[in-house]
Amino acid sequence: MTDAPTTIANLLYRYAELMDAGRLDECADLFTHARVLLGDPADGEPPTVDRDGLAAVWRSMVRIHDDGTPRTRHLVATPIIEVEEAAGTATCRSTYTVFQQVDRGPLQPVISGRYLDRFERVDGAWRFAERAYAMDLVGDLSQHVIGDLPEA
Repeated sequence: MTDAPTTIANLLYRYAELMDAGRLDECADLFTHARVLLGDPADGEPPTVDRDGLAAVWRSMVRIHDDGTPRTRHLVATPIIEVEEAAGTATCRSTYTVFQQVDRGPLQPVISGRYLDRFERVDGAWRFAERAYAMDLVGDLSQHVIGDLPEA
C-alpha cells in the first residue's frame, strides 16, 4: 500500500501528465469531487467551478496544437504535504512552471505559480477536494492560451 504523501504527490503529477498530453477531459476527471478556485483566494473571492466547469474553461482557453497537445511540460515542484490521517484529509502547497515549445521556436517558460490543494480520503482512496490556482510569473502565453488570463 502506498503512503498518503506519495499518493497525493502522484495526483499532482498525474494532473501534469494529462494536461501535457492534451487529455483535458481526463485531467478534469481528477476534480470530479472537487471545488476549483480559478485564482488565489488570498486576492479575494475567485470564480469557482466544478469538474464540468473546469473542463469547459480548459476547452475554451487551452490552445491545442496539430499534434493534439498544448506543446507544454508542466513541472510540479516543492510539494509540502500535510496529512491528517485520522480525519482523512490533507493539504498540499506546491509550485508549477509551464514550459512550452511550438514549431521550431525556443523552449521557454510561459507561466509559473502555485497550486493550493486540499485532499480527502474516501473509501480508502485519496482524491482532490479543492484546488486554487495562483499565478506568480507570467511570460508569453500567446501559443498556450486562447484569449487573456487575469493579471497575476
